[in-house]
Amino acid sequence: MFSRIREDIRSVFDRDPAARTTWEVLSCYPGLHAIWGQRISHWLWTHGFKWLARLHSNLSRWLTGIEIHPGAVIGRRFFIDHGMGVVIGETAEIGDDVTLYQGVTLGGVSWNKGKRHPTIGNNVVVGAGAKVLGPFKVGDGARVGSNAVVVKEVPPGATVVGIPARVVQEAPPPSEKVVAIARTLGFDAYGLTRDMPDPVANAIGSMLEHIQLLDERLVQVCQVLHQMDSRMPELELSKLELPDFCGEGKVPALAADELPRPETKVRRAS
Repeated sequence: MFSRIREDIRSVFDRDPAARTTWEVLSCYPGLHAIWGQRISHWLWTHGFKWLARLHSNLSRWLTGIEIHPGAVIGRRFFIDHGMGVVIGETAEIGDDVTLYQGVTLGGVSWNKGKRHPTIGNNVVVGAGAKVLGPFKVGDGARVGSNAVVVKEVPPGATVVGIPARVVQEAPPPSEKVVAIARTLGFDAYGLTRDMPDPVANAIGSMLEHIQLLDERLVQVCQVLHQMDSRMPELELSKLELPDFCGEGKVPALAADELPRPETKVRRAS
């Protein structure tokens, strides 16, 4: 028993940089108190003292603000950070080295008996306010974003965000032209970083690249029209006026000799 307690305390120091001393962890971390209380409740539940287990669980909930059903199965080094509002259902199963933040619900979507709560694999992190609902598995090493609502199985190592939650794919690296445009507009860190897989940021990056390609094609069309009829002026794009808060960098202009020439020959109208 004491070895498990020491293991729990070490896991707090490993995952919470705010932890300073062992006494502070023992006295001021409700997540630990809730886990230790659940172990007692779970022992009572599995040995037939179900009413007493529920009573002890209610007392733990009143003291910590964390509700864990005595029937839930919890692995080693489980860590609940902050903890207020966490709810873990009766048939939930949690693996080793799992981290939950405040407001997380591991709940069910059915009133039927049997397995109705999720199974959380090893090394899973569930962000604040996330809801994992249903009798499916969240794979080992998965990450659930804050306030996500997960209603179907999560593959191992995946990151899911949104309502309903969806797997986030890593965006391809942006082109140099897109980087230059985004830097000029002042949101390079938000729109183009690969360290933060944001679907909206990826969409903005794709739009910027598409706009750049359209500009290049428009210049080509104007050059072809100018060859057919000299009265048709070549393209002259107006200068983009940027507000003061934008970056000082300039979008690199496309020189005429840098543009690809059309391969087909154009005959002049007689």
